[in-house]
Amino acid sequence: MKPALAYGLLGLPLAMAALPVYVHAPTYYAGQLGMALSTTGWVLFGARLIDTVQDPWLGYLIDRRAGRLSGWMLCAGLLLAISFAGLWLAPVQGSALIMWLVVMLIGIYTAHSMLNIAYLAWGARLGDQAVLLHAAAWREGAGLIGVVLASIVPGYLMAGQQVEQGMAWYALAFALLLALGIVALLYRSLPWLGGGEKQSWREPLANLAFRRLLLPYFLNAVSVAIPATLALFYIRDRIAAPQLSGAFLAAYFVAAALGLPLWVRLAKKIGTAKAWRLGMILAVLAFAGAALLSAGDVAAYAVVCILAGLALGADLALPPVLLAGLISPLHSPASYYGIWTLLGKLALALSGLALPLLAWGGYQPGVAGQGGLSLALTYAALPCAIKLLAMWRLNLVIRQQATLKGFAP
Repeated sequence: MKPALAYGLLGLPLAMAALPVYVHAPTYYAGQLGMALSTTGWVLFGARLIDTVQDPWLGYLIDRRAGRLSGWMLCAGLLLAISFAGLWLAPVQGSALIMWLVVMLIGIYTAHSMLNIAYLAWGARLGDQAVLLHAAAWREGAGLIGVVLASIVPGYLMAGQQVEQGMAWYALAFALLLALGIVALLYRSLPWLGGGEKQSWREPLANLAFRRLLLPYFLNAVSVAIPATLALFYIRDRIAAPQLSGAFLAAYFVAAALGLPLWVRLAKKIGTAKAWRLGMILAVLAFAGAALLSAGDVAAYAVVCILAGLALGADLALPPVLLAGLISPLHSPASYYGIWTLLGKLALALSGLALPLLAWGGYQPGVAGQGGLSLALTYAALPCAIKLLAMWRLNLVIRQQATLKGFAP
């Protein structure tokens, strides 16, 4: 097995436990298990908020254990596999279901953070900028395969007659992929080149270039998380094509995977930050018309999915590489990525509030004509506005950091 491939494999199961969980959990618990939509949204928000505060601390612990991560990652993998299975195989009903969802989500988020922060920090210490972009392409490519699988398979299983049995097999397959990814990373991957000096988790905030990058990254993450949370609702109740949900999601993520080599090549040519900015522009152009779509606009929405998917490739691959270029060789990277993933999780937490917002706007899942305009505006127009703010802030960063590697004009 090639070292770069061995590094990238873990991206597949980690991606399966990230955005797809956020996409499918609301519809699964509200549609299959009968939990109220607004309650599901508040649970998603609360669980993410509780989990978010621990990431800088986890990054600090990982820095302290650099080079001795086998036990850490194996324990985290076990917790993630158990929590992932528990999310889809809830043994309780009624009010107890709310607490069960909270506990399983926190378990998934915590274990995912333990693995993901170490994984990203590992990737930041693999070599020069070209090596980082190559490794990021493998990681995000494998991740997009995981996202495609996790986007299509649960929806197919939930539409069947034996949902619980199907989700049990799905959880088992996830556990096997997770075990393969961890073993490949620990024993067949590119080595972690150095660890830098140990530091407080707050020390990265003293890095001015890092602080400047946080706001555009956070705003962009919110703009991606909102439509991800609402995609299945939009496809079912705005486009009126729930039978094509898997196809739309597959088109979105396959387009992202196919676009990865293009973004890597473009970043090498014009700079990582400028390539990311072009990705933002493409995303706004793709989503701008989605607010105007209505029932039956299947072909037009397919085009939106493909273009937005291409833009997603830039959002996934380029920001972590951009961050890696800002970390001093004298500093350990996990503390940086702890703060980085904190913002990503906060963005997902805020996207969960879109569900109570839709309920306030009169939207009712599965009820024709109830809050359709509110759904369209929240799904498409709001993310475009936030993405434009992110792009404006990134433009300022590019000008301010023009002399730094990765930001060269």
